[in-house]
Amino acid sequence: MSTLTETAEKIRNMEIRGAGRIARAAALALKEEASSIQADSLEEFNRKIHDAYRMLYLTRPTAVSLPNALRIVMRYRAESVEDARKQIIANADEFISGSESAVKKIGEIGARRIKDGYTVMTHCNSSAAASILTTAFRQGKHINVIATETRPRMQGLITVDIMQKAGIPTTLILDSAVRYFMKKVDMVVVGADAITVNGNLINKIGTSQLSLAAHEARVPFMVAAETYKFSPRTLLGELVEIEERDPVEVLSEEKRKQWPSLKVRNPAFDITPHRYIDLICTEAGAIPPEMAFWVITQKLGWEIEEPED
Repeated sequence: MSTLTETAEKIRNMEIRGAGRIARAAALALKEEASSIQADSLEEFNRKIHDAYRMLYLTRPTAVSLPNALRIVMRYRAESVEDARKQIIANADEFISGSESAVKKIGEIGARRIKDGYTVMTHCNSSAAASILTTAFRQGKHINVIATETRPRMQGLITVDIMQKAGIPTTLILDSAVRYFMKKVDMVVVGADAITVNGNLINKIGTSQLSLAAHEARVPFMVAAETYKFSPRTLLGELVEIEERDPVEVLSEEKRKQWPSLKVRNPAFDITPHRYIDLICTEAGAIPPEMAFWVITQKLGWEIEEPED
């Protein structure tokens, strides 16, 4: 199995999780594919690299970081195979490096919002959100983290592992216990899979109920998101597709056979309205959700388009 096929399969099966990690893995796979493609003409190279792009692009429909990363890597204009190869490799290296530094910067900016003694609730697993929490802790702030299980794939356990390795006191709770524990929380910090032009957040299923509980309890709700997670396509009226995953993640095949008429729904993401978000922490600064339009048009560039065949 090639690196490209292996990476695509790992992204599709969620062996590689988290929007940022998915984006970096896809950029790296595209870089390695560009390095290894054998082509007698630029037209042949373009066709093969576009096929690789499409394979990766189709793995996860909701995480905007994936297509944005791929489009950034595919921004090349070349007159020879070697020139195209070099540009793609350089684009991928720049994206991966920028993505990693963005997470660090978000940690530094977001940690300023975390006060000593805070209890912070988080959901699913986000490298950017984790960076805020671990940075605040390294600064000497005595914080406690409440992490949800994040069913059905239990991504909350990844967050728990990161917090435990950092030495941060952490409590794991049921997803359904969010409202019960919200009264003990000083701030909610979550990651993002996509942010629309009007500042709505698309993130792991269950995020919207955290925002509602936080809003009711008057607890600040902060999103940690690299700018490449903002969706340029929503500026043109396109909706972000909400991925539904295999029902077997929720209920085993054996159980489903017992109840053949039972329907099982397994949406991977939900939408949190911008009015429930207090702040979006990006590498470009901490902004209100209403500034999503600025990020897309000025920082990211709304003109990100599909590469030509």
